[in-house]
Amino acid sequence: MMGMLQMTGVRKTYSTGVVEVEALRGIDLDVDAGDYLAIMGPSGSGKSTLMHIIGCLDVPTAGTYLLDGTDVSSMSEKQLAEVRNRKIGFVFQQFNLLASLTALRNVELPMVYAGVPAAERRERAMLALEKVGLADRVQHRPNELSGGQQQRVSVARALVTDPALILADEPTGNLDSHSTAEILELFEELNESGRTIVMITHEADVGERARHLVHIYDGLLRESVPVATAGASR
Repeated sequence: MMGMLQMTGVRKTYSTGVVEVEALRGIDLDVDAGDYLAIMGPSGSGKSTLMHIIGCLDVPTAGTYLLDGTDVSSMSEKQLAEVRNRKIGFVFQQFNLLASLTALRNVELPMVYAGVPAAERRERAMLALEKVGLADRVQHRPNELSGGQQQRVSVARALVTDPALILADEPTGNLDSHSTAEILELFEELNESGRTIVMITHEADVGERARHLVHIYDGLLRESVPVATAGASR
């Protein structure tokens, strides 16, 4: 399979006055197109820093990072923003939906910024909401939806630009057990349809639903572990 995400020797150092903190200490990571990877680690392990670099929200101090064949290691902020808009769909723990907008309008937003015509925006947003099982909730605002439904809207928003990669940051962190199960089933369905997913989580039972699981400690990755339970859960 083609490499969707390739990191080689990625390091990230932050300077705080005279003190330098090495958050990532040489990350090598390969994710194939169509894979579903979970990254787990305790607070302070470098998990958030790694997520920011994967999501093109930051660049490494050293090393290389290829996303869908494009070297993003030393891009400018403007170039990174363009890559994020074209290649990455984000799903956040806090949903990040605008309270004043309907589900349909929230899903349309990335296309508004991309200059997609109104009729096409509406059609694509409707299709994305249908994919996540919310065709009957398109005119509801976030406060009229359950937590699980709000997260489904954010997944639809991530899908609507047809990104190469879906990056989910603690996507079940604010959900009850029932809604968590629904969102994880949705991710599995999306992955089975060919979507590449990288999920950041601190919850072992959530991470074990992915196809592969990587642990990060003190800025270093442990070897990728195939998740035996993933196949059984599908």
